[in-house]
Amino acid sequence: MKLAHLADLHLGFRQFDRQTPRGGNQREADVAEVFRRAVDDLLVQRPDLIVIAGDVFHSVRPTNSAILFFFQQLQRVRVGLPDAPVVLVAGDHDTPRSLETGTILRLYEALGVHVAVETPRRLVFPALDCAVLAVPHQALAQAERPALRPERGGPTINVLVTHGKYPGVGEGRGTDDYGGALLSRETLAPEKWDYTALGHYHVAHEVAPNAWYAGSLEYLAPNPWGQLQDEADRQRRGKGYLLVELPGARVTFRPVTPVRSHMELPPIGGSGLSAKELDARIAEAVVKAKPAIDDQIVRLLVWDVPRAVGRDLDHAAIRAYKARALNFLLDLRRPEAPRVEASGAPGRRRTLPEVVREFLTRRPLDADLDREAFVRLGVEYVEQAGREGAT
Repeated sequence: MKLAHLADLHLGFRQFDRQTPRGGNQREADVAEVFRRAVDDLLVQRPDLIVIAGDVFHSVRPTNSAILFFFQQLQRVRVGLPDAPVVLVAGDHDTPRSLETGTILRLYEALGVHVAVETPRRLVFPALDCAVLAVPHQALAQAERPALRPERGGPTINVLVTHGKYPGVGEGRGTDDYGGALLSRETLAPEKWDYTALGHYHVAHEVAPNAWYAGSLEYLAPNPWGQLQDEADRQRRGKGYLLVELPGARVTFRPVTPVRSHMELPPIGGSGLSAKELDARIAEAVVKAKPAIDDQIVRLLVWDVPRAVGRDLDHAAIRAYKARALNFLLDLRRPEAPRVEASGAPGRRRTLPEVVREFLTRRPLDADLDREAFVRLGVEYVEQAGREGAT
């Protein structure tokens, strides 16, 4: 049996100000297009079973265009692969925060899609000799969690589909999405399953030989630049979905061609450079970019740039780079102040404002923003919240 594992489509995701010729957000159109390309590949690969492990939409209230687009693509799957069941679980982005808010996912049951929104669903497909336990985010977020175990005496092949955060995954660079229910190896018990299809982390990642995150189909928040580095660590570049041969859990990564590139230009060390010298280095980096920055999403890190030098840069040239690219992020980093600590001094637990200060100091920012003011305001808000909470 061949299973297709997708996750974290985030249809309706919007970013930047560029619009399509029809007036829509360009990044929303990019996210939709890569899913359409994934469906094209599914129709060629012809899997026996398709699972989508949560976060179909970026918001619990997606746009009408995103709702319709997903309906159209599922209809293509149902027509092209009429015998392949489609199983979908709700992720944290799909799950309402209040009882008064409904979910749009049940709409797709009209197409014969099996949807799990609030509680787990065990689905048996006799023709495939397979059972699927579909566990949505909301079920994992409850104090009393369901037992994630196959039923005895059932079909030969047992698959778990769920959406949550596995400890340690994506934490080093902040590439783990927010809001996921905490999972553990004991909770998942991959040895009990033929395959576990996970959603939430946006990079394809092996938790166990038969338990994988499929990753997202596009570079999305949080920290898409960190996702590129996570991919490099795993010696895999690009986005896509997984094809799994069962039994045996032989996993193949199916790349999906992006609409445009996320480009990380070689970083520049700005220590000791004047504004004019730094302008020349930035211009050189842009000229040497392959592919060219036009219509791409680009980041250029520049280290050790004093505030005065950053202020005197050629901002007309920077605006020209931004006009060429879909987004051009010139990320200027200030020189770090030296830290003096007494030898043998006892360790001290950092305060929350100190943690926030360090995070905001390293967070990517647009070149036009004043990082010092940004950090100061962030720390002030945290300190104010602490004072109000103590009263």
